[in-house]
Parts: sequence; structure tokens; C-alpha cells
Amino acid sequence: MTFERVCSVSEVPADTPLGVLAGPLELAIARDGDEFFAIQDLCSHAAIALSEGDVEDCTVECWLHGSRFDLRTGKPTGLPATEPVATFPIEVRGQDVYVDTETPLNGVTPS
Repeated sequence: MTFERVCSVSEVPADTPLGVLAGPLELAIARDGDEFFAIQDLCSHAAIALSEGDVEDCTVECWLHGSRFDLRTGKPTGLPATEPVATFPIEVRGQDVYVDTETPLNGVTPS
């Protein structure tokens, strides 16, 4: 695994994801309480940035049509999305957030 620093802990709001670029991938870094998550920043239904949505109960909502995705698994938890999005290993080291983009946690290939 190769982890890359993507942001600081203080940059990630509690209720909205932070859009970041990690290598060639656009990711949304989300926070649920003290846990951090890295998810592909692209709704599988309508190609909208998930970093523009809201975080609630360990899910992120796509603002356009209301699809929700589980931050842990990338699986859709609300229609109209039916396909999962990629999730990635994440580590908090001190006050910095690192992501490994080489191998998605859920096996979904980022688009």
C-alpha cells in the first residue's frame, strides 16, 4: 500500500465531504464522528460530485437526485443509484489524512 497525504483533519467538515485530488483520482473525504472515509467523488447514477452532498449516518447524499452511498462500502443505500462507487483505505496520522488509491477497499474500479 502506498498512502498519499490528501488534506489535514481540520479541513474536513463534519457534515459535508471535502473534494480532493489523489493522483489521477477525484475523491471525497468524509467524516462521521471521529472516523474518516475516502470515497470516489462521483455519483454512479448521474456523474455528480459527491463532495457537494451531505454526510449523515455514515452515508453521503448526492444533491442532484438524492441517492445515498454508504461511506464504508460505497454501496448505494437510496435510489435512484443502483451501482456502488469505489472506497479507499484511509489513515489519519497526527493531523494529516492519507489515502491509498492503488486498491479500492470494495473492489470497485473507479471510473
